Amino acid sequence: MNRPMNREVFITAAITGSGATTDKSNLVPITPEQIANSAIEAAKAGAAIVHCHVRDPETGAPSRDVGLFREVTDRIRASDTDVVLNLTAGMGGDLTLGSVEQPLPVDEAGTDMAGATERLAHIAECLPEICTLDCGTMNFGEGDYVMTNTPAMLRAMAAGMRDLGVKPEIEAFDTGHLWLAKQLAKEGLIDAPALVQLCMGIPWGAPNDMATLGAMVAAIPEDWVYSGFSIGRDELPYVAAMALHGGNVRVGLEDNLYLSKGVLATNEQLVERAVTILEGMGARVIGPDDVRERLKLEKRMPAG
Repeated sequence: MNRPMNREVFITAAITGSGATTDKSNLVPITPEQIANSAIEAAKAGAAIVHCHVRDPETGAPSRDVGLFREVTDRIRASDTDVVLNLTAGMGGDLTLGSVEQPLPVDEAGTDMAGATERLAHIAECLPEICTLDCGTMNFGEGDYVMTNTPAMLRAMAAGMRDLGVKPEIEAFDTGHLWLAKQLAKEGLIDAPALVQLCMGIPWGAPNDMATLGAMVAAIPEDWVYSGFSIGRDELPYVAAMALHGGNVRVGLEDNLYLSKGVLATNEQLVERAVTILEGMGARVIGPDDVRERLKLEKRMPAG
């Protein structure tokens, strides 16, 4: 199924992620203040949505600390820059087996497994407009690490998001994840219009070639809203690829650290480059109010 080029595109800026990137670039934000400020600058540059993880302010390690999410949320909402807030809910499904010969007991240092309620604790506290729902289990990178999201866990988390009034952003790393997402929607656990993020080129999910991207797009129902990205040096080419495939785009330091070869980027610069690419293609970059209308989101106000 061919989709026409999208000429009304929104940009998501993925601000910091949870990967081991802070030792590779001093521009990756770590503290809540740095993350919020980077999100605000990305929004000013043209991002309609900011996707935020949090990190331990002392070590830069990924964190599920509700207080850190609360501070990031409050800082963004207290600013004079409007943006749709998207918080990760992917943490708490990290499983690292002991070894190939003795998988149990698990490697405790690399394992962080939490129940559905705990994985959504910061979502219930902050009530972002959107949060992520990683719709599958997969080998993610190397070694004995597995990103773990069982069907039962996903059903419970999707129900929790629905009850909180927070829109899930379905993170699809392969075609089977879209299959499961469609089942969740059929069961009434994901409300229309569903929102999908195609996560391409991440070992060992869907490769980022155009044939695979075309297959992923073809598997998305026509009335769903979708976006996509690839990682590393393919992040910026995917801005054009997603628009040409009828979708929206994501850029940011979660997925790529460089503006060009050897030149470290900020989130703001990556968004600016995406805007340049899209406008050069004849597309219009839309803002947060247009996104809220498209996704049927209720704008969240600052606390107090």
